[in-house]
Amino acid sequence: MRVLVTGGAGYIGSILCRMLLERGYDVTCLDRFFFGFDPIREIEDRIKVVKDDVRWFNPDILGGIDAVIDMAALSNDPSGELDPQKTLEINYRGRVRVAKLSKKFGVKKYILASSCSVYGSQEGMLTEDSQLNPLTTYAKANMLAEKEVLPLADKTFSVTILRQATVYGYSPRMRFDLAINGMVLGFFKNGKVPIMRDGTQWRPFVHIKDTSNAFIKVLEAENELVNGQIFNVGSDEQNFQIFNLARLVAESIGLPFNYEWYGSPDRRNYRVSFQKIRKTLGFEPRYSPREGAKEIFDALKDGRLNPDDPRTITVKWYKQLMEMHKLIKDIEINGMIL
Repeated sequence: MRVLVTGGAGYIGSILCRMLLERGYDVTCLDRFFFGFDPIREIEDRIKVVKDDVRWFNPDILGGIDAVIDMAALSNDPSGELDPQKTLEINYRGRVRVAKLSKKFGVKKYILASSCSVYGSQEGMLTEDSQLNPLTTYAKANMLAEKEVLPLADKTFSVTILRQATVYGYSPRMRFDLAINGMVLGFFKNGKVPIMRDGTQWRPFVHIKDTSNAFIKVLEAENELVNGQIFNVGSDEQNFQIFNLARLVAESIGLPFNYEWYGSPDRRNYRVSFQKIRKTLGFEPRYSPREGAKEIFDALKDGRLNPDDPRTITVKWYKQLMEMHKLIKDIEINGMIL
């Protein structure tokens, strides 16, 4: 099967591309490479690489593609607020463009990478049928993309939406602006876990390899199981209150539980049920926050991760690119994202 992964050099995409190759897929990676080529350098001779943007890539690259996994996006809430209109252009309209072109060019499966952030702040255990309450531009763009691509599903074009829990774990395109990853970095650098106030907020979590496996399960599932469906991706056991999660991270890497508060109180607060994907696709995560925290700490200790790499904090890296005027040409010609 020939699979196109948009955002294939990103935090999740660079892991997913490797896992797809391991299972024998023919992989094409479409990415803007704002964070460099290194995340896919070791597999570049085994995949097709297209340096382009979901908003204006030549649709001819979809010819002969069997499935599209659409991950390209501004990847978190702070980045989404740098320029809300550009965020909507990419994360909403860009993804709708990918979906519609995929259908036009005869792609059989389209999988949208969405987020549990669409639930915002709600009480109780939330399912795929729960009301949405997006609180940020990033979350709103996900919701809008979901609503527009799902109706494209028909007998010849399978559409599936995966609402991912907050992801953690090691990646060659590392991100330390994710909760567990950032906690480990704080411990490594300062001996203290940074905790976003007030620590009582609930959030679901999933390891990067587990969420990548969920996309593969959808690829390999019969269409009648996944077509026109939304799945939360994670596990009920990995719903955590942030303060308790920080304590678990400290225990995982064998350090005393020292912490420091940062930021304003987080308005996002949600617990999510993952029973649907477990019962429908037999999805069971293999990794826990304990294992994820330790693998990141070990990668920092042995030098595989640079704790001071500015590219690991997405919003700061975008701001640095702006300050360095490295994107002026793209801004003038294409109306770049920033």
